[in-house]
Amino acid sequence: MPIAWRKGVRSCTQHPIGNFISYDKLSPTFRAFTSSITDIQVPQNIQEAFKYPKWKAAVDEEVRALEKNGTWEITDLPRGKKPVGCKWIFTVKYKADGNVDRYKARLVAKGFTQSYGIDYQETFAPVAKLNTVHVLLSLAANLDWSLHQLDVKNAFLNGDLEEEVYMDIPAGLETTSNFNKVCRLRKSLYGLKQSPRVWFERFTKVVKGYGFVQCQSDHTLFVKHFPEGKLAIIIVYVDDIILTGDHEEKIDLLKKLLTKEFEIKDLGNLKYFLGMEIARSKKGIAVSQRKYVLDLLNETGMLGCKPAETPMDTTVKLEESDGSAPVDKRRYQRLVGKLIYLSHTRPDIGFSVSVVSQFMNNPTEKHMTAVIRILRYLKMTPGKGLFFQRTTKKEIKIFSMQIGQVQ
Repeated sequence: MPIAWRKGVRSCTQHPIGNFISYDKLSPTFRAFTSSITDIQVPQNIQEAFKYPKWKAAVDEEVRALEKNGTWEITDLPRGKKPVGCKWIFTVKYKADGNVDRYKARLVAKGFTQSYGIDYQETFAPVAKLNTVHVLLSLAANLDWSLHQLDVKNAFLNGDLEEEVYMDIPAGLETTSNFNKVCRLRKSLYGLKQSPRVWFERFTKVVKGYGFVQCQSDHTLFVKHFPEGKLAIIIVYVDDIILTGDHEEKIDLLKKLLTKEFEIKDLGNLKYFLGMEIARSKKGIAVSQRKYVLDLLNETGMLGCKPAETPMDTTVKLEESDGSAPVDKRRYQRLVGKLIYLSHTRPDIGFSVSVVSQFMNNPTEKHMTAVIRILRYLKMTPGKGLFFQRTTKKEIKIFSMQIGQVQ
């Protein structure tokens, strides 16, 4: 962990990040959870992973699961065929109490090299809308529903491939016996263009078989009403599942039924979902992306930057052609893309992000300065987020911004 992250430790910067992070209002268990997800460093490639026994064991576990599932067979590459590449992605799964559940290594195919009509056909598969997640959190806060999180282990491996797909031997698994060989994929794999569709089709078939009805406005949401007037709700985002509702017995039964169909890991109460940290109290549910912000500042080398009190300089007017030098287009797009995702829990940067996102095609130094300004503001407020207040009043509150006031 960078030295500037810890309070009470001397730092070489005038603006250490520890001055802008507070854990005082967190419960002891959630404080331990947030500390845990910040402390662990995730490897960026297979070579780095092999240096640490826990991550190497995670790779070995993934390979065993793939081979046990019959995901591929080693063969020669037929003439006229091109293999897709692959890479390793690493992440950490946490228990509800913040302790590490497992170190996860995932082999991902580079599906962007696939060709339509040759090694894939249909690709569409819906993903949960974050607005739907927000609505569920609000309902859970006001109706006192529990929120359960499930993880489907190797979700994409549950579908059979119809197309003929070949893949390079995964990094770290090359041997003299498979030299110049390729993997003929028999099962779906993360990263393939058709994988989300194959997995989601099977999951939908299973939950519909249990009597759930698929929502038409968000196809990843499934609802089941029970005769006594109670209900259970499922929302799925790739291999992460949220269960909620007011019928705990049926929810527990559903967990058991899903475990029969898939390899399910019960992660307990919802704490961390899609980069969002979720804390619950008697007053409501708080959602933030504190770790996401700290990782972004660390990635951009701005943990020690001078913070800004506002996300935008109102004296500067951004234009398409401002005469300043162009900047790295891919880096600009990557940063703005991360800020767009962050704005789902940070409406305070929504307008500023919408402005800088207008210059994705030809970004300049002036545009990048505006992006850096948003990052400096995030340095000042890394833990801000949404709060879904529990209230007995059944009313709708609407907030708006008078854009005309911002120059």
